[in-house]
Amino acid sequence: MSIIGWIVLGLLAGAIAKFLLPGRDPGGLIGTTVIGVAGAFTGGWLSAKLLDRPIQNELFDLATWGAAVGGSLVLLVGYRLLFGNSRD
Repeated sequence: MSIIGWIVLGLLAGAIAKFLLPGRDPGGLIGTTVIGVAGAFTGGWLSAKLLDRPIQNELFDLATWGAAVGGSLVLLVGYRLLFGNSRD
């Protein structure tokens, strides 16, 4: 999968992570989108390195989606813990 594919996957993974963890984020829509893209890359890398499960080069692989959404969730939770909810 190309870098464009990972970016698209990250955008969708960020939207899914935002759906699973609703609420206001300090960065808003753009921050959540960037977290989604970074989470897709992070989840894919961790899956390949720590779980010894290389990511397939297909956009519709369930393990690839799981790694991307999982990475996005981890980064979104970490972002909320670090920066808090500043829009109350």
